[in-house]
Amino acid sequence: MSSWLDDAVFYEIYPQSFNDTNADGIGDLPGIVEKLDYVRELGCNAIWINPCFESPFGDAGYDVADYCQVAPRYGTNDDLVHLFEEAHARDMHVLLDLVPGHTSIEHPWFRESCRAEKNEFSGRYVWTDDVWTPVGDVPGVNGVLRGIAERNGAVAVNFFAFQPALNYGFYRVTEPWQSAMDSPEALATRQAMKDVMAFWLERGCDGFRVDMAGSLVKDDPEQEGTIALWQDMRAFLDERYPAAVLISEWGEPDKTIRAGFHMDFLLQFGTSHYMDLFRCEHPWFAREGAGDASEFVATYRRNMELTDGRGLMCIPSGNHDMDRLRKFLDPQEMKMAFAFIMSMPGCPFVYAGDEIGMRHLDVTSVEGGYQRTGARSPMQWDASEPNFGFSDAPADALYVRQDAAADAPTVAAEMADESSLWSELRRLIALRRATPALGVSAAVEFVYCEKNAYPLVYLRSAREEGGQRVLCALNPSASPVEVPCELAASRTIYELGAPCELSGGVLRMPGESAAFIGLA
Repeated sequence: MSSWLDDAVFYEIYPQSFNDTNADGIGDLPGIVEKLDYVRELGCNAIWINPCFESPFGDAGYDVADYCQVAPRYGTNDDLVHLFEEAHARDMHVLLDLVPGHTSIEHPWFRESCRAEKNEFSGRYVWTDDVWTPVGDVPGVNGVLRGIAERNGAVAVNFFAFQPALNYGFYRVTEPWQSAMDSPEALATRQAMKDVMAFWLERGCDGFRVDMAGSLVKDDPEQEGTIALWQDMRAFLDERYPAAVLISEWGEPDKTIRAGFHMDFLLQFGTSHYMDLFRCEHPWFAREGAGDASEFVATYRRNMELTDGRGLMCIPSGNHDMDRLRKFLDPQEMKMAFAFIMSMPGCPFVYAGDEIGMRHLDVTSVEGGYQRTGARSPMQWDASEPNFGFSDAPADALYVRQDAAADAPTVAAEMADESSLWSELRRLIALRRATPALGVSAAVEFVYCEKNAYPLVYLRSAREEGGQRVLCALNPSASPVEVPCELAASRTIYELGAPCELSGGVLRMPGESAAFIGLA
């Protein structure tokens, strides 16, 4: 594992909505550079930037038109290189968002693939052999696009109709128009994506968060083909860029670790039960005390077993695809959620704005965001007019409108208040960094987690023999609880809410309390 990941706390920046320096209503790369010291002060030392490449922005940049060119609205390639340099000068690292599964229909590769005459790009996408031939019920394909090319064929799409699927081959070839994984066409696509990674790694990028990493090979029900593909990608990186980090949006760590990724995300869909904790009708972290963390813990344990303890699952506060955490939890409840996120294995991720409790807004869809748009509103830096310090553009020119409430949270107000969510998160990040047992790779053992019950208690242990051990206990519910616990306390290193007590084989916790307890 790249050594800097051992100490990494990530901050996700949605560039459109972070900081606008040229008054066009859209955030930009110079705006990110301007706020690097802020990110560092919070305690985050690594950044994931959502796609900032040339795009028609039908899907907020996840429809790439040129992987090697920064979109003009964000700046230039030189601006991105400057961002890498400024981050490194602060001992920070930067991951770019790689979208390898599809492009925009405006990508030159796709335009060439649409031509009737055979050319270098004819096999770059998944095309059938006749415009009336459907792709069929193929895992990893969400429909076809017809009638837009002189070529006689229909092209598979991954998500929106303007996102044609790149051709990495089929694990099971059942039709004459399907490419095998080792076909020249599929291998050419794979090489093209290696070239994209090399382009940015040469310019100072530290690695990639890979969008929908498990979706590349089609008709690959067990994803063995996609795993083999990424093993080849990792071998390429190990030979030329061994320090390059890969973090997957996949949701199945037993597959991603084997595929060569350093870490995997817990997703808002799939089997992780991440949503049970933070985003459901009765979140476990709500003070009402009606949630259930047991399925999350059971799945987490299973994933740890499947990966021999190496299945590091990044737990994000949220991201650009989820409703804001504040929609389900108030700032006090969010403090408890961050106590959990900052005390679990893997690299934690903070979505920009979650550190101040930005709200999820009810807004009209922008750039294919739909419901997600409410989590993509511009950052609220301070109380200044016209746009909370985000931009000098007219308010109606902003990428997404901002929170109009009189008590809309701002960075400036949160930083000035020692009791704020921002201040609590800053303390938690500093404590994590100073406590080996709370680190990325330290072991975790769940001590108490029962169905529909509180608290959640888990033991973190540094890997070295005789290393530090810390008991983490969380009771978000408003009711006091006590559970058996035979461990012997040494000292409490963190408290949230009223003090907890561990003595006589019993852990006693007041309502809405958390404690990290060093063990004798």
